[in-house]
Amino acid sequence: MAREFGDLAVDWTTLNEPWCSAFLGHCSGVHAPGVTDPATSLLVAHHLNLAHGMAIARIRGELGSRARCSVALNLHVTRPADPDDPADVAAAERIGTLGNDVFLAPMLEGRLPDALVAATSALTDWSFVTDGDLAVIHQPLDLLGVNYYSSNVVRRRRATDPRNSGGHGDTGVSPWPGCDDITFLDPTGPLTAMGCNIDPDALTELLVGLGRRFPGLPLMITENGAAFPDGADAEGRVEDVERIGYLEQHLAAVGRARQSGADVRGYFLWSLLDNFEWSRGYTRRFGIVHVDYRTLRRTPKASFAWYRDLIGSRVLTID
Repeated sequence: MAREFGDLAVDWTTLNEPWCSAFLGHCSGVHAPGVTDPATSLLVAHHLNLAHGMAIARIRGELGSRARCSVALNLHVTRPADPDDPADVAAAERIGTLGNDVFLAPMLEGRLPDALVAATSALTDWSFVTDGDLAVIHQPLDLLGVNYYSSNVVRRRRATDPRNSGGHGDTGVSPWPGCDDITFLDPTGPLTAMGCNIDPDALTELLVGLGRRFPGLPLMITENGAAFPDGADAEGRVEDVERIGYLEQHLAAVGRARQSGADVRGYFLWSLLDNFEWSRGYTRRFGIVHVDYRTLRRTPKASFAWYRDLIGSRVLTID
């Protein structure tokens, strides 16, 4: 692709949401290929990291300094149920390790986190990480893509707590290897059609934290949006005011992150069109354009007009 399209494309992203591919695909089996083996999911995560590093080396080998290389990670903001309870704080930190550092540390710091190895020691000894692997993975990035939709609250699992996946579907196997003693609390407040909470402050927190941890690395919101049960009214209009509210709040959250020093270069809304949403198929609508899946007719929603006008004005009020 670099050879064929290098004169047309500048920005190159190696992987999108490798956490989903590794853990929803190979640990809980919610997504394809439907494997439910926690040890395998960790092996897959490592080889996704390797694939990322090898791809960047090949792209730069073809295009040199013309290529701006990145990866898009769906990073998790996880808070302890009781910030004063060391067990809950440790639970949130472990989810952060399994949700974020499994990719951030090898890709951007060239290391395998000790906390990751310790949390999963009952599943694997990580002997599949061979000499030289981390050097291959640790390639300089020109941009870090951030996919964000919602946040989570966790605590150390109590005897009466049900097992759950943190909103990622239920196959009876958690997508969080080494975390069976951790419970995700049910989200509160207004929820999206995916059952996710709406927490724009967590996006600000995530971006500011990344900016401080990786100074000099520009950030890009590569996905942000929400699914709602959109339906046309008698005149054929889709008045998705909930989505407008979600987008307005999260764009303001990006603005606050920039004001706090995060080097955020841009924002991509998910999605232009209603489309096929992983294992949820066509049952969840994220688009700002409504698609009638029977006729394929496309109808811009109210959020489409709102977003168009926002881009045109280049003005957003930030509280």
